[in-house]
This record gives sequence, C-alpha cells and structure tokens, in this order.
Amino acid sequence: MLYRVILRPLLFQLSAERAHHFTFRMLRWAAGLPGIGAWLKRTYTVTDPALEREVFGIKFPNPVGLAAGFDKDAKGVDALSTLGFGFVEIGTVTPKGQAGNPQPRLFRLKPDGALINRMGPNNDGMDAAVKRLRARKSTVIVGGNIGKNKVTPNEEAVRDYELCFESLFPVVDYFVVNVSSPNTPNLRALQDREPLTQLLNRVQQRNQAKQQPKPLLLKIAPDLTDGQLDDIVEIVKDTKLDGIIATNTTISREGLKTETATLESIGAGGLSGAPVKDRSTEVIRYLHEKSSGSFPIIGVGGIQKPEDAWEKLQAGATLVQVYTGFVYEGPGMVRSINHFLRKKLA
Repeated sequence: MLYRVILRPLLFQLSAERAHHFTFRMLRWAAGLPGIGAWLKRTYTVTDPALEREVFGIKFPNPVGLAAGFDKDAKGVDALSTLGFGFVEIGTVTPKGQAGNPQPRLFRLKPDGALINRMGPNNDGMDAAVKRLRARKSTVIVGGNIGKNKVTPNEEAVRDYELCFESLFPVVDYFVVNVSSPNTPNLRALQDREPLTQLLNRVQQRNQAKQQPKPLLLKIAPDLTDGQLDDIVEIVKDTKLDGIIATNTTISREGLKTETATLESIGAGGLSGAPVKDRSTEVIRYLHEKSSGSFPIIGVGGIQKPEDAWEKLQAGATLVQVYTGFVYEGPGMVRSINHFLRKKLA
C-alpha cells in the first residue's frame, strides 16, 4: 500500500529507466545496512513446506522468481534475495559488454499496466557478471540468462552462447538460452527449428561434458504460431532440454488502451505486463498439453496479482516469474503471491 500510494507516484515522475536505477541502488544500499537486510527478509519472505518445489533437480523454497532483465549484471542478487523471491534470474548476459540501444529505451504504458523496452540488452559482459556472482553472500538460487552480442551475426551466434555458458557455469544454478528478445536484430530468427536445434545441441554438448551438468532451459516469445510451438516441443525432446520459459515480451500492440499516437512515438520494443498475460498463459497451456507435461515450464508474462500466478500454475507452469508487475506493485507483491499460493496449496 505504501509503495502504490506514495512511492510509486513519486518514482513515476522520473523516466522509467532513471526510476529503475534509482530504486535498485536504494535497495542495494538499504539491504547492505546492518540489520536492514535481515529485517527485509523477515518482512517479505514466506516460508512454508507447501510452497517448496523440486524442479529439474533444484529445490526451490517457493515458486516465485524474478525474471531476467531486472538485474542484467548480477549487481543486486544479495539485495533481491531479501524480498522473498524463490530464485533470481540475471541477464541477459553477453560475452562482451555492450551499451545497448540509445535512450530513451524504456517506457511505461500506465493505462495498460505495461512497459515497452528496447534495452539492447545493455550489460557489462560475462566477466563482470561472474566476478559479482563469485562475491555474493546469499544462497538464493540464481539462473543465468545468456545471449549473443548485437554485433555477432547469427551464423556465429553459437560461439557467443558457448562462451557465456562456460564463463557462468561455476556461478549459476541453471541456464536460460535467450533467442526471443525482440531488441537484438534478427535474434528471433534463431527460434526457427534448424538453427535453434543446432544452437541447443552445441550448448548441451558442453553441458553434458561437465561432471555435474546444470539445467538448461529455453526462453521463447509469445508470438510463435501453434506450428512453431509444436516444433518447440520436439526440440525440447531432441536436445534433452530441462524446460521452457514462456514467455518473453511481445512485438504485438493489439488491444492496448494507450493511445495510438503515443505508441507510434515510442516505436519499436518488447511489450510486457498485463497485456501479455492471456497470451503467455495460452502458450503455457498449449505446451503443457502438447507435451503431456513431459517438461517443466516457468510461466512469465503479465503477473500483477496472486490470481495471475495461480492461473499460470493451473495452466501447467511449475514455477513463475515476475518483472513488470513487480515494477507496478512493489516489493510486497512477492509476499502477497506466496501467501495466496500457500493457502491454495496447503
């Protein structure tokens, strides 16, 4: 309530990207103060055996995670761990640091409870992320979302994913191959069956060569056709993936309340938040039914209240992630979802 009534109106006076950096810095600062981190953890963490889930060999304390994109550079894993998340996904991480697209590149669609971003993705590169993760103190489960640099042509993309995989392997608990961001030119072409199978097989070969392989997942777009989703089900089986994250942002602008002129002035980018909720859930349900539940799905897209998270779990998701809803609803959101789920699952 404090966030929605007082803090959010103040933060929304700033540009979306400035507000993000400011709040993230304040969280890291506050969580680092003596006693404050422990207080935040007591306040926001919901602990109950009913919430625990073992998925692809990892025991999650609760099913609510933070989606990639919020902490691209693993700068705030310890601070974020105090807000009750069952897991935190960093990235998208690329081999070399890159500045991303020119600003402004993050926009609020307040009438829709949504964001449009075309970040890039901006990040400091894999070496910086590894250094920060080696220094972290919390034991929260961390996923590594990996991608290719903007300047790397698709024909050479596999190498970028392999570099990130090898670099992050010692410091993350699971991996996510991201080929579904609309903000890297031609990246989504890698979702086609042949190049995607080749990419995943190459990364999986490196994974299986390890003494203890780590879960490898694929993040997909909500804009795929049913035929493409059928291919995804086959690809998961053929490449022995551990699961799917459904879904990334959409390039669609259908059904928005925001005025067309405003959307045209914003331009390109991935849409996230409430407008993606139904399509994300459709994709989850389709994959779950087509695969007969043969692989775990992490559901993400449009979760803004506890009922939204429950809807995705009912559709076939095993875990869920939040991002845009977290921006709009504040830190109490994760606690509210977990309280709700605890009652449903008890």
